Amino acid sequence: MEIYKNKKKKIYLEKNSIAHLFSFPVEDFIEVREYQRNDWIIQEGRRPDYLFYVIEGKAKIYITHQNGKVSLINFINAKEYIGEMELLHDVYYTKGIQASTKTICFAIPIHYYRKQLLEDAKFLRELSKFLSVKASIMAAKYTQSLAFPLENRLADFILQTADGGIYKEKHVTVCDYLGVSYRHLLHVLTQFCEKGYLEKEGRNYQIKQHQSLHELAGVLKN
Repeated sequence: MEIYKNKKKKIYLEKNSIAHLFSFPVEDFIEVREYQRNDWIIQEGRRPDYLFYVIEGKAKIYITHQNGKVSLINFINAKEYIGEMELLHDVYYTKGIQASTKTICFAIPIHYYRKQLLEDAKFLRELSKFLSVKASIMAAKYTQSLAFPLENRLADFILQTADGGIYKEKHVTVCDYLGVSYRHLLHVLTQFCEKGYLEKEGRNYQIKQHQSLHELAGVLKN
């Protein structure tokens, strides 16, 4: 993890200003942080010291069950918050947040701003919109497993998790997230390779036809 300083920090704050989301000045105390793929932005079970706002990149949310199994439960993209539930709730079990690509975030220190944030009507309105969209997306994810074939859902998953055009996710993680068998997943991945959408490179896959995958994934959003 790298914390931007001086000119580099100033450039990001000016280019991606979030001052319009708040009724009070926050940027004097904001940190600009860069995480590489697989870096943990928040460790599971540990309350974060910051409220994060993602500027660039993507991250994944994980949870560990009582039996020790780790599950991927959702994604985080640009212009989304991380740590908002910990800000709102004194008692909340923090999920693990891991960068899936190079990810740049604004980090707002909760200990300094918590009272102001929770009393800022402008910020709370924007946060409410974000949480309502997030809830709708989570609900849609569960209905998609019944309404759409694996081809569409896998195409969307590949586009969500690919880093630099390379898809690297473990098959067991994908099976768990999409609710499919290992055999079914391999069958569809093989089909994608045969159609030229993907090209296998060792344990990874290179995306060769982004448009074809976008067309398959787009069905989920119509």
